[in-house]
Amino acid sequence: MSKNKPRQISQGVTALAAFFAVAFMAAPAQSADVLVYKSPTCGCCKGWVAHMEKNGHSVKVQDLEDLDQIKKMAGVPEMFQACHTAMIDGYVVEGHVPAKDVARLLKERPKVRGIAVPGMPAGSPGMEGPPERYDVVQFQANGTSSVFAKH
Repeated sequence: MSKNKPRQISQGVTALAAFFAVAFMAAPAQSADVLVYKSPTCGCCKGWVAHMEKNGHSVKVQDLEDLDQIKKMAGVPEMFQACHTAMIDGYVVEGHVPAKDVARLLKERPKVRGIAVPGMPAGSPGMEGPPERYDVVQFQANGTSSVFAKH
């Protein structure tokens, strides 16, 4: 383990705690700021960030080698985990969720922990290749879920 890894994790956890403190007090916004936790080597995550920016979001990226603690603190059930975790206006957005589904989440404001696209389906924002069918799920930290959107 590198000398910087505990510091990186600590910084990520501190940033996440601060984000949650502010995010849950924030008023709904159309194009709220997005905080994305991702691996520094993940190209598809960069594609998703570009997709969100193209759709009017201001995105801040926090590169971390180990995202497990972030996902755990954010309440992302293991079955819904993907390659990056984003925080936006009090919600968790896990994986390659289309911007239009994020906009719907922010408009409707359901009482959920967040939404996710589990895995890395081809054709989702940031993922190249022939599109495959996938669901965006809404979830609670306890693992209960339902389909939010179909693509």
